[in-house]
Amino acid sequence: MKMGLRDIEYFAVVAEHRHVGRAAEALGLSQPALSRSLSRLEQSLDTKLFTRTPKGVELTVVGAAFLSHVQRLRLSLEDIEHEVQDLTKGRAGHLRVGANSHANEHVLPATIGTLLNAAPKLNLKVTVASTDALVAALRNGQLDLIISGIFSPTGQDLVQLHLWDDDYYVYASADHRLAARKRLSIADVAPERWALTPDAPSALWLHRTFQDHGFAPPKLMLETSSLSLRLRVVASSNLLDFLPRISGRSAPDALRLVELRVKELAWRRPLVARYRRGAYLSPAAKLFIDILKATAREIAARRR
Repeated sequence: MKMGLRDIEYFAVVAEHRHVGRAAEALGLSQPALSRSLSRLEQSLDTKLFTRTPKGVELTVVGAAFLSHVQRLRLSLEDIEHEVQDLTKGRAGHLRVGANSHANEHVLPATIGTLLNAAPKLNLKVTVASTDALVAALRNGQLDLIISGIFSPTGQDLVQLHLWDDDYYVYASADHRLAARKRLSIADVAPERWALTPDAPSALWLHRTFQDHGFAPPKLMLETSSLSLRLRVVASSNLLDFLPRISGRSAPDALRLVELRVKELAWRRPLVARYRRGAYLSPAAKLFIDILKATAREIAARRR
């Protein structure tokens, strides 16, 4: 007996809910109909996929292995659906892009503006989140591509396109007591107070570097993911921040921010675009990548 796609999809929903009754309700089926579907699938595979528990059902070892294949199959079917829609409807379709706050601030506005001028009928959805959350959403098919920095390896299942390298510096108000110092060490900034996004890779790197040099973690006085707020607070206080140069130099001149050169805190972090290896890339996604690369070249040229 051959497996049916509908039975496979029903299996995935039961695996998600871990309960036949709740899965049947989510699918709009009767519970007996869903049970028959699971029985057909188990007969075609000649194995048990679930075991019953007092709270519902649990995947068997074979069922868990089968689910991992089903998840990849569902992504492939979504890719096929998107490709067929693009071909038959003659339009760019939908594009789901993820970006960290840095990419959202500096690369997305110009890229999206050019893209929508070239593809005015495109439906674009942008998600701004942390790098870890973006990578997870990309892997499970919720996003078509993402733009973010690199803090840890992401595996061979993703294609990675290098955009540019961000050089990070400590930033302070021009009135800060350290602003006039040309040579600084980590010991000079260790006692200072900081404004950071605490779970950002830059803050985690700073935290680790302080500890590696025998200092306590940075004294965090302002926690926010808002770059604009951090820049303005640092400019009007004695707090320090740790930012890529493109962010620091994009601040309005009126804020009077200065770079503090701290030799132990020189950090270079690549900004990259990533998408699933072997996944279908729509014409819109390919156009977006082309525009993104051109935008990155322009930004890199301005920073020289």
